[in-house]
Amino acid sequence: MIATPGRPRGRRQAAGRSGQRGKGNRGKQVLRLSAVWQLAIAQTIVWAGLFYAFPALILRWETAFGWTKAELTGAVTLSIALSAVFSPLAGRLIDRGFGPQVLAGGALAGGLCIGLVGLVQTLWQFYLLWCLIGVATAFCLYDACFAVVVRAAGGEARRPITLITLVAGLAGTLSFPLAHGVAEAFGWRFSCLAFALLICLVGLPLMWRGARSLEATVAQPETALDSDDGGGRAVSFLRRPAFWLLAVAFALLGLNHSTILNHFLPMLDERGIPVGMAVFAAAMIGPMQVAGRLAMMAVERHVSNRGITVACFLSVCLATLCLITASLVPMMLVPFVILQGSGHGVTSIMKPLVIGDILGRANFGAVSGSQALILKLTIAVAPFAGALLWEIGSYDLVLVVMLGAALAGLAAFLAASRTRSS
Repeated sequence: MIATPGRPRGRRQAAGRSGQRGKGNRGKQVLRLSAVWQLAIAQTIVWAGLFYAFPALILRWETAFGWTKAELTGAVTLSIALSAVFSPLAGRLIDRGFGPQVLAGGALAGGLCIGLVGLVQTLWQFYLLWCLIGVATAFCLYDACFAVVVRAAGGEARRPITLITLVAGLAGTLSFPLAHGVAEAFGWRFSCLAFALLICLVGLPLMWRGARSLEATVAQPETALDSDDGGGRAVSFLRRPAFWLLAVAFALLGLNHSTILNHFLPMLDERGIPVGMAVFAAAMIGPMQVAGRLAMMAVERHVSNRGITVACFLSVCLATLCLITASLVPMMLVPFVILQGSGHGVTSIMKPLVIGDILGRANFGAVSGSQALILKLTIAVAPFAGALLWEIGSYDLVLVVMLGAALAGLAAFLAASRTRSS
């Protein structure tokens, strides 16, 4: 007789525990959302100060020191190459639970170094600091940030990653006007100081808090290293033509964007575009990345990943054509900004999706990591290659070569997509 009353009490206790778990899950979701927003703002700041600061200030460094474009862009080439080399180390530290330290440490080191750039007097000092910035970016930009997000969110990481890219797509919009405005008022050295203060006083605390909050939601520490799938199967994708076709396709697209971005202000100056209009155009590339990503979200249910990616390649090809004609019709800068920004912005989201579609998702970490290494090294060479092409001819030659690169990338992607079933 005493068992009967116990049943509803047991159900009530179970319901209470279920309700507590539900509240706990909702609380964890709110915590994650707050952390993701903190990381999104922090990523915007560190991208502005450690990546976009170079193209925003290159013309002023050329004027101040008399260094050639090849000498200047050689520094950012080494910077990006070192970022590629140190990215695997950052990933291993994050896998062992040091995500907050990795992101915050990278932001702190990068912020201090960009501040010290404002004190340089010689070319070797300039190179040294940009090499250190390259190492720092391996620990605080997208690759490391997304590793922290995936560690915490697992299969639910796509939405927070999309949110971070939407917000951080405005980094150029922050960097170019800030660098130009401060440099006009106080000199370019104070622009470097402004970036340093913004990173260390705003970006660093947000990076630490956001990453720490996400790390706190990880169920169990993951200390085991990724294991090979036995024998040579873990690297069997290297023998597939589709892997190399995709690597070439996205590397050529990255070559186009990195070359144009890093030479954008000198390129427009050579074409007689007023400085104010050039800075405004550069600042609007970021919002167009965001607009492109929003447009992709609106049509993704109706268009295949392959179709959206082809549209990205075509968008960049058309953008380069618009920039070629901007010397005759300055208003062609408008469609250039729209097409280049949206095309590149959507590519950053579509690349991992189409890699999975074409190569499969087995050993996906190794596959995507190898693709990223090739892309980063190409991006590292791009500014220096652009400077060499400019010295051979002019920026007209640079743009013609970049148009050819984008078209060749499109051809390589189409060839890779046709090998999907092989």
